[in-house]
Order: sequence, then C-alpha cells, then structure tokens
Amino acid sequence: MNTTAATISKSLEAADKQIEAGLAQKLSEMKVAEQDEPILRPNPRRFVLFPIKFHEVWQMYKKAEASFWTAEEVDLSKDMHDWENKLSDDERYFVSHILAFFAASDGIVNENLLERFSNEVQIPEARCFYGFQIMIENVHSEMYSLLIDTYVKEPSQRDHLFDAIDT
Repeated sequence: MNTTAATISKSLEAADKQIEAGLAQKLSEMKVAEQDEPILRPNPRRFVLFPIKFHEVWQMYKKAEASFWTAEEVDLSKDMHDWENKLSDDERYFVSHILAFFAASDGIVNENLLERFSNEVQIPEARCFYGFQIMIENVHSEMYSLLIDTYVKEPSQRDHLFDAIDT
C-alpha cells in the first residue's frame, strides 16, 4: 500500500476519535442532569449562529473544519502494485475486510448523528460540529469504498465486501 494512502487511512480514524473524544469530554465536564443539559434545552435561536455562546464547542468545530480533506486528494496510483506484490493473500484478506467494516461503520455513525444528535442538540455551535462530522464521515466512507473498488478486482468479492454489514 502506498505510504501516503496508508498514513492517511491510519490518521482518519485517529483524528475522528480524537475529535469525538474531545467534544464528548467537553460536554461531559458540564456535569448536569440530562434534562438540564444546556445543549438540549429548547432554543428559539438555534438557527442563528451568532453570538457564539459555547466557545469551547465552537473551537472544536473550527479545529475539525481546519482538518478537512477529500478522497480526491489521496494518490492511489502506486497502491495497486503494492497491493498485488507486497501483501500476502492473508494480508489482503485482512485489509479488505477492515476496509469493508469501516465503509459501513461511517454510515452507521451518520445515521446516529442524523437521527439523534441533529434533532436533539439545540445549540448552533454543536449543530455546526455535528453537520461537519456528518460530511467528513461521508468523505471517509467514500475513501474506504474507493479503496475497496481500487484493490478488489473480482466483482463478486467486491460486492461481498460492500454488503459486509449484512453478512
């Protein structure tokens, strides 16, 4: 696998986990009962971003925004050679199934963000963050799917990987 693609792939999940953990930590530090949770209280100004009231949450959003990338930025041109010549069959099997897991996982994360967080969270700073997270999860899902599509040439095997969440 191309060093750049491998590095990006490893960094994706680490960055996601770090950002999610940071937001979760900041929100859990509020130490209030859920019914009194400030981000869940009805907010008639939830559609208006300014003035910023939750500065730490806003900074987390801005930090996430600054880390934006797209699947098109990743050069996979040398990866096929490495995939075919540097990995064993067992390693290809393992990597392809990991990619299948993550391709589906990001869709599950998005479903949770859309159905729960987007509806319940009332502060615009956090809504911005979750909206951005949904978008970056889409980029991750595209990247994992692109990697499967690039590496796995046998259509039935590729379909099996794309359907892995159901099998």
